[in-house]
Amino acid sequence: MKPRVALATYGRAPTLAPDDQPLVPALASVGIEAEPLVWASKSAMWTAFDAVVIRSCWDYHLQSAAFQAWLSRLEESGIAVWNSTSLVRWNSNKRYLIDLAERGVPTIQTMVVPHRRAEDVERIVATEEWARFVIKPAISASGFETYALETPLSATSRATVARVAAAGDVLVQPFANEIPRDGELSFMFIEGEYSHAALKRATAGEFRVQTDHGGSVESADPDPVLIEQAKRSLSALPEVPLYARVDGIVRGGTFLLMELELIEPNLFFDLAPGSVERMAGAIARRLGV
Repeated sequence: MKPRVALATYGRAPTLAPDDQPLVPALASVGIEAEPLVWASKSAMWTAFDAVVIRSCWDYHLQSAAFQAWLSRLEESGIAVWNSTSLVRWNSNKRYLIDLAERGVPTIQTMVVPHRRAEDVERIVATEEWARFVIKPAISASGFETYALETPLSATSRATVARVAAAGDVLVQPFANEIPRDGELSFMFIEGEYSHAALKRATAGEFRVQTDHGGSVESADPDPVLIEQAKRSLSALPEVPLYARVDGIVRGGTFLLMELELIEPNLFFDLAPGSVERMAGAIARRLGV
């Protein structure tokens, strides 16, 4: 009997995001039956599968409590989950950037302002003397509620900070001028090994590189030194993830981590022939196929 894998997605992409759809035939070619399932579905029978691979769950940050409860149910069922529920829980709150910095990974400077402490944002920015800075929710994805603001803060900017802080903890970071100038690099790793890379660029007048915000994506051929630097983020983890996307910028020849994506990143399979097959092979090895 063929092993069965559920590819977890979300309600707006019940058949998976376009980038992930080739996974189904790629897995079939190595003897694995794969089926997309919406993570929030009340009728999904997760225990009917040998493993769950978390993929296009792009609304997890909007239903954080429900998503965490779903992870708990998967844990209780004993089913294999990749990436693991412990990694996903840790990665779902962007405080992980501070954890990685403490483990020696070069990251963009990050501070966390507690829920409803909007006044702390302005205090941090003044202390650090940042002329421009970025705020975003600690639990966020796809550029949701992410803003670049300038000092001194206007009344509109203060209102924006207050609104974001009223919803939960807030990340505060200096604005990275490299993003609008040079773009953001994304390194894809499968089973801890480098697979391929992409360069994401923001559209004119925007700093968010996501395609939802008008950004573009192209294949990249980064220097091997940068690949090794990006891999340091994975070396700091307690386990090897099935997949990871390491996003960041290059400053003075050093790769600075902006995001370590272990939950639902677009892996840009379409930019690298053979990459979806590498992913399918990694899943097969974990299943012992």
